[in-house]
Amino acid sequence: MPFLRFDVIEGRTDDEIADLLDAAHRAVLEAFGVPERDRYQIVHEHRKTRTRIEDTGLGIERTDKVVLLQVTTRPRTIDEKAAFYSLLCAEFSGRCGIAPSDVMVNFIENTDADWSFGHGEAQFLTKKLG
Repeated sequence: MPFLRFDVIEGRTDDEIADLLDAAHRAVLEAFGVPERDRYQIVHEHRKTRTRIEDTGLGIERTDKVVLLQVTTRPRTIDEKAAFYSLLCAEFSGRCGIAPSDVMVNFIENTDADWSFGHGEAQFLTKKLG
């Protein structure tokens, strides 16, 4: 159920995007323990001239491989989030050649009433999902 929105600079191949999505899903599965088919991901590509992705004064160098990832989810613990950050960077580095310095993550948390997976129902509220 985490919904992942990726913002990247255009230029990756379809295979590179598939690897990126698969790597992120492996991190989600391990960090959050969600079911295998609990996968909601979308990639937005932007022209380089339409982005400014800096470092909040931390001295982090970015490349054109930078990935901004917004995770919308039910509340997660600090430990789950920390595990996700680490797993995500390991997956991206090992499988996609994306340096940890090129990974930025933002969480948006909401409640069970904020999710409908179809059929005009809030499946967490109706207890069709746990």
